[in-house]
Amino acid sequence: MARRKDRQEVLNYLEALDRIPDFASSDPLTMEDLLEIHFIVTKETLDDPEFEGILRPVQVIVGNPATGEVTFRPPETEEVPQLIEDFLEWFNSPLMDELDPVIAAGLTHYELVRIHPFVDGNGRTARIMATMVLYKRGFDLKRFFALDDYYDHDRNSYYEALQTVNPDTVDVTQWIEYFTEGVASSIKTVKERVIGLSRNVKVLKEKGQIALNKRQMLIVEKIIADGKITNKDIRGMFGISDTAAKNEISKLIDLGVIERKGQGRSIHYVLI
Repeated sequence: MARRKDRQEVLNYLEALDRIPDFASSDPLTMEDLLEIHFIVTKETLDDPEFEGILRPVQVIVGNPATGEVTFRPPETEEVPQLIEDFLEWFNSPLMDELDPVIAAGLTHYELVRIHPFVDGNGRTARIMATMVLYKRGFDLKRFFALDDYYDHDRNSYYEALQTVNPDTVDVTQWIEYFTEGVASSIKTVKERVIGLSRNVKVLKEKGQIALNKRQMLIVEKIIADGKITNKDIRGMFGISDTAAKNEISKLIDLGVIERKGQGRSIHYVLI
């Protein structure tokens, strides 16, 4: 059950990344847009599906499940609709364009987590929104770029950074520093992946820049990271059938990108 949920969260996140251009074109971004983003990132992953794509109707707290310690108490439930309206007014205002894009993205992320407008999925929604801010300001990296890669690496540091904001002075300096480090790290990772692709898939250039779809690109990235991939890996990555996985493999073989190695149960695929 846990693995299915984890896989669904990944698929949801990929779908949300694909939809970023659509949401970025909404001017202004509406409450309905925000709720749709939340629905996309949480569908089929919440214990109570009724909470997918709606503002929270109940009070929630953020705590350490191991110790029972309450680390953050979000605003009262009845305050949430107005707080989100205020957030959207700011998000759609000319003030956003006057801010550095990374700072604007960091503030967007923080405000949504602070308001905590949903029962669950607040962090994922906030990161999609932050990525959208960067996309609108020229960071067109959605094929590779995912802020979660950095923030999920050390969840304790992530929560500690969020808690550095003093609610009285609203000094977000330490949070913005941490968020900026995450953006820089993510961009560095993008650079390394692009370099890896250029080195390992030279055949694409030789054959006239063969275009790979998103699923095929993710398969290539997986091979670059692990050195190989199996049919089982592909089924697990995308939640698809054995036949569908074989179809993806056949396409990449036909394109001259990968080749088969091994026999029987040891069959795997590597870049040519």
